[in-house]
Amino acid sequence: MGSTFTDSLGVAFLGAEVPRHVVAWSRAAERAGLGSVWLIEDYFYPGAFALAGAAAAVTERLTVGIGVVNPYTRHPALLAMETAALAGLAPGRVVLGLGASNRAWIEERMGIPFTAPLASVRECVEIVRRLLAGERLTWRGGRFAVNDVRLEWAPGGGVPIFLGVKGPKALALAGEVADGVHCAILASPAHVCRVRATTAAARATDAAALRVVAYVPLAVAEDGAAARATLRPFVARYLGFLHGQSILADAGLGAARTLPFREALARGERVGHLVTDEILDAVAVAGTPAECRRALARWAEAGLDAPIAVVPPEADVPAQLALIGTALSPFWKELRCR
Repeated sequence: MGSTFTDSLGVAFLGAEVPRHVVAWSRAAERAGLGSVWLIEDYFYPGAFALAGAAAAVTERLTVGIGVVNPYTRHPALLAMETAALAGLAPGRVVLGLGASNRAWIEERMGIPFTAPLASVRECVEIVRRLLAGERLTWRGGRFAVNDVRLEWAPGGGVPIFLGVKGPKALALAGEVADGVHCAILASPAHVCRVRATTAAARATDAAALRVVAYVPLAVAEDGAAARATLRPFVARYLGFLHGQSILADAGLGAARTLPFREALARGERVGHLVTDEILDAVAVAGTPAECRRALARWAEAGLDAPIAVVPPEADVPAQLALIGTALSPFWKELRCR
């Protein structure tokens, strides 16, 4: 597959309504000439693998990404099985995103001990990669073990593994063992620069070969003010979720600036009006096609291989896909070819 899916913008689907629309939206993304479609697995929303299978079955060219799943709720052997099945549906156009998730979901809500997250992800990558390559594997680590295991059908390798990670230690791990990094939503060009620097320092060979993609909240319209207004409540919600994390600090949004969003989230209040133009421009792409192209140029300069557009649920998704395909994706291809 190489890296050709990064020559165009991608799109991510998330939320409770995705099962009703994933087939139509995936077809629309392919018609629009986008390079990839990603299925986000937020607990306790619809699971990513079933949705990815539906997207794979109705498309012929799109790369289908899982972004991201973890080794706590699915054993690495099960992840290898699911990924192999998806690779059978869409040969050469599957990307597996792995991460540790978080303690709130895994331990507090599901009662699964959230132990040794980095070691768990490292071991998961090892097991999944070797099983997908067709090995018969006996292996014991500190967190997982398999004994005389082989997939009945394996794609023979060729499934890139991206890590959905943010912190310095986790990024160093990605530099060591992964094919790419999948930056979380509300990444910024400054965060992409940190991802590049940290992974390059940890990578033994060819740091440039590691791909970096990012979920980027995106809304585009000829009426730029309307596009920005659509995106503000969506960004406000994630500022509350990610309050205090390094990914926001990279964008110049320290804890003092995001605390009102966390407090509003806890109260169940919508505070999109608190998202200033400065904040929106730091972590999202929004406005007229020309404004969005200028924003995308900043991401490209920072070293991003592909923005994965996250369209707010309130938007007309098919219309957004069509406009992204005509007004923004060709521009990204030009940037990639320079």
